[in-house]
Amino acid sequence: MKKTIVTVVGKDAVGIIAKVCTYFANNQINILDISQTITGGYFNMMMVVDMSASPKPIKEAAHELAQIGEEIGCVINCQSEDIFDMMHRI
Repeated sequence: MKKTIVTVVGKDAVGIIAKVCTYFANNQINILDISQTITGGYFNMMMVVDMSASPKPIKEAAHELAQIGEEIGCVINCQSEDIFDMMHRI
């Protein structure tokens, strides 16, 4: 299983979750875990997804998700679980 961490941060607006999840569905990316909050009008979402069945490599998906983020006024980051874990070690 290729676990990937996806974060979405920006001003809250209608359709953020729908836009990201539609991309996942269209690219056979399965959401394993999801957490989202809205604080002071700011939207924050973190997801763990499985990209094993996706025809797209993580680099391409990360680029396309970043473009979607620009369209909806958010910053979307996507990185493999291994890199995420190494960056956040104490």
